[in-house]
Amino acid sequence: YVKIGDKECEFNKNFRLILHTKLANPHYKPELQAQTTLLNFTVTEDGLEAQLLAEVVSIERPDLEKLKLVLTKHQNDFKIELKHLEDDLLLRLSAAEGSFLDDTKLVERLETTKATAAEIEGKVIEAKENERKINEARECYRPVAARASLLYFVINDLRKINPIYQFSLKAFNMLFHRAIKQADKVEDMQARISALMENITHAIFLYTSRALFEKDKLTFLAQMAFQILLRKKEIDPLELDFLLRFTVEHTYTSPVDFLTTQSWSAIKAVALMEEFRGLDRDVEGSAKQWRKWVEAECPEKEKLPQEWKKKSLIQKLIILRAMRPDRMTYALRNFVEEKLGAKYVERSRLDLVKAFEESSPSTPVFFILSPGVDALKDLEILGKRLGFTIDSGKFHNVSLGQGQEVAAEMALEKASTGGHWVMLQNVHLVAKWLGTLEKLLERFSQVGHRDYRVFMSAESAPTPNEQIIPQGLLENSIKITNEPPTGMLANLHAALYNFDQDTLEVCSKEQEFKSILFSLCYFHACVAGRLRFGPQGWSRSYPFNPGDLTICANVLYNYLEANPNVPWEDLRYLFGEIMYGGHITDDWDRKLSRVYLEELLNPSLLEDELMLAPGFPAPPNLDYPGYHQYIEERLPPESPALYGLHPNAEIEFLTVTSNTLFRTLLEMQPRNVLSSAELGQSTEEKVKNILDDILEKLPEEFNMADIMQKTSNRSPYVLVCFQECERMNLLLQEIRVSLQQLELGLKVSLKVGLILQGELTLSPDMEAQQSSLSYDVVPDAWHKLAYPSTYGLAQWFNDLLVRCRELDTWTQDLSLPAVVWLSGFFNPQSFLTAIMQTTARKNEWPLDKMCLTVDVTKKTKDDYGHPPREGAYLHGLLLEGARWDTQSGTMAEARLKELTSAMPVIFAKAVPMDRQETKHTYECPVYKTKMRGAHYVWTFRLKSQEKPAKWVLAGVALLLEA
Repeated sequence: YVKIGDKECEFNKNFRLILHTKLANPHYKPELQAQTTLLNFTVTEDGLEAQLLAEVVSIERPDLEKLKLVLTKHQNDFKIELKHLEDDLLLRLSAAEGSFLDDTKLVERLETTKATAAEIEGKVIEAKENERKINEARECYRPVAARASLLYFVINDLRKINPIYQFSLKAFNMLFHRAIKQADKVEDMQARISALMENITHAIFLYTSRALFEKDKLTFLAQMAFQILLRKKEIDPLELDFLLRFTVEHTYTSPVDFLTTQSWSAIKAVALMEEFRGLDRDVEGSAKQWRKWVEAECPEKEKLPQEWKKKSLIQKLIILRAMRPDRMTYALRNFVEEKLGAKYVERSRLDLVKAFEESSPSTPVFFILSPGVDALKDLEILGKRLGFTIDSGKFHNVSLGQGQEVAAEMALEKASTGGHWVMLQNVHLVAKWLGTLEKLLERFSQVGHRDYRVFMSAESAPTPNEQIIPQGLLENSIKITNEPPTGMLANLHAALYNFDQDTLEVCSKEQEFKSILFSLCYFHACVAGRLRFGPQGWSRSYPFNPGDLTICANVLYNYLEANPNVPWEDLRYLFGEIMYGGHITDDWDRKLSRVYLEELLNPSLLEDELMLAPGFPAPPNLDYPGYHQYIEERLPPESPALYGLHPNAEIEFLTVTSNTLFRTLLEMQPRNVLSSAELGQSTEEKVKNILDDILEKLPEEFNMADIMQKTSNRSPYVLVCFQECERMNLLLQEIRVSLQQLELGLKVSLKVGLILQGELTLSPDMEAQQSSLSYDVVPDAWHKLAYPSTYGLAQWFNDLLVRCRELDTWTQDLSLPAVVWLSGFFNPQSFLTAIMQTTARKNEWPLDKMCLTVDVTKKTKDDYGHPPREGAYLHGLLLEGARWDTQSGTMAEARLKELTSAMPVIFAKAVPMDRQETKHTYECPVYKTKMRGAHYVWTFRLKSQEKPAKWVLAGVALLLEA
């Protein structure tokens, strides 16, 4: 690190080189020289390995280390003695007068020196031989040091996932020493080395994984496995690189009905690799065998068809990612289990006792909070067992917020002298005080009682830039994550645990209270469980918590006691719009909450047998244990149907999880691993090839002056065309200029040579762009000027070229295209508004009294040769959560594994609001991408024979991008 003024920043070796050169130059004396202090250098893997080797040998073979010290001392003594003899001899020779042969003492001294030198030389040779043997013995332990060094850098890189994952080298060292001492004692050297490596690996895995959120544990596990196997040369770096990147540039229509276009395009990309040549032909030629494998419930556990069954595990992962990306998280667990062992994939429960045993006055315990989890509850149970309670005065709980810093400081001081426990909750709320807290913890730990312990809790920052917890505080703590249970069974039990038998008996209308309360618990489990399905579950993420449920129970009791009949509408409004609705910011999510409550809280709950979910009726009147037993016995197995979603929602969720996992793994790979000579080219050369390809294909900007001269008509459609061309020009200009600048930087750096690796001449923006191109990600600078998209760079650029061609066709004569590609607009709302404006002007209707109505045709884009007289034909829309049945002209249940279905051409026209058809329709939101939320475009009413509630709960929406 380098410190300039009050700021610390990390720097790479090139900056260090420049800084060193400038500071060494006597003519270079700017203010920088006076202000700069080198604090410490980055820990290198080789340096750490050497240090750990010395430590493991000192523990395992202290005799070797002592012997080495003795040998080193002897060698130094020999050198000193030889130097003394040489100096004495030279002195006598220089002082001798006449022939030195006449000086008997001098001749005797010479003989003595010669004999001593010969003796010393013999001892030096013997010492060198002994040193060689010692080094050989020490080298036996190098694999242990190398494994530990590798693992340290794996856990050190976890901060790239979440900045709260900080681990200190000091804590790692203590863990390393403890793991060595706890390893199985065996006589055989190789067996001992294996035992040490295994114990260190597992100890580091357990220590680290308890600090990680569930979604990040598999990322850590996979990264650990890949790095270990790369070091052992058990996997090919080229194949790992392909598995992580999985770049699919071109789209191919699938010739087989069991694979989507996306999967077939991935297979064609895989088949370009030498080890996978002919895969596409085999899949097409032996479709029956491959269909059986692809449609298996767990294809990752089945053998691949034909000769492909002989492929290695990582090659099987590549094929599986192409055909069944939704199974990749399960396949990765199996891969780790096969390569490292079953104990790495076993589910482990939070062990607070073990964390407490590892803590000390100088090592606090840090709880990383999750919504719906109370860290204090578990800590109070442990404290009660060990005699540290609030009642006894030996447990101090401070919930931090405005003005609570003084109370926290007093509690810390009192606890440190008395040997008490302190719990500081929500430390992220007092950002300015955290520096003071860090100093207090350090001070009290040095003079504190041996029973003194500090526990802290904080939420994880949403983005790295918002992280405020000091690095030192995180590194020196034992971090623990405690997340709420997942799945309907766990969530429903957890919801019911907020109450007891007394709660069930508190209301005079016992039957009504119990039934509605259980239905409320099911609603709470649904809203919490839907969050894991991403945007299809909720358009945005919300912090629903048990407090919402308990306050609703209080409201329910008050309203039932105050009214002779159940006020269903009032209760639904209070629960859906205020208690839970208070969290909700999106109109469509608010509608979802409303529909849930309409389905779960209505008179049929008391009068008939209401089905809370398919196969799960509302329970009869039971006691408290009876409700828990009813859930265990009657709740169907976990599936999206319990939440009202289609089974495809689970496939989509798993696919997105898999893609995110591999993207994170790619960004975590050390540069020297995936950019080595084994991959055939450096990162700079690869980026240069991508850059050249984009610049070659990038179209010229639209000539706005020429286009505007083609017509004097400034109709709404023409204005939309102009606006789209202008926005496209800004994007094309940014792409071209930024790539040309990067090209110049790369040319200079490649000429300078490999020593600088292109880092000397590139600005931070150019480095970020280079990194994006390398990882197949759209650079931020382009993204800001572009349209929302979830595509990787290759697919995004191909899509950009199609958009440019569509615009180019439109600008030829500026007449409305026969069928408009709605997905190709920067601002699709502007075109839909233009339809309304054109109709309003033509018919002299007030624009604010109009709306768009849509009619889904049975035709495709190629069936139309000219636009309609009013409105426009639209194409490019996809339906998610359902499909369009062309025969019946209505919405229908989606086909399994068909995550989105293409809509036929849609005829959109403007009509007065009072003429809009609303019966037997579903108000379907239109979004630009699968991310939904802020990408909302419009609402299209689609014909439906089913109740709209079915599609609302299923999260059905139209998308402009798959």
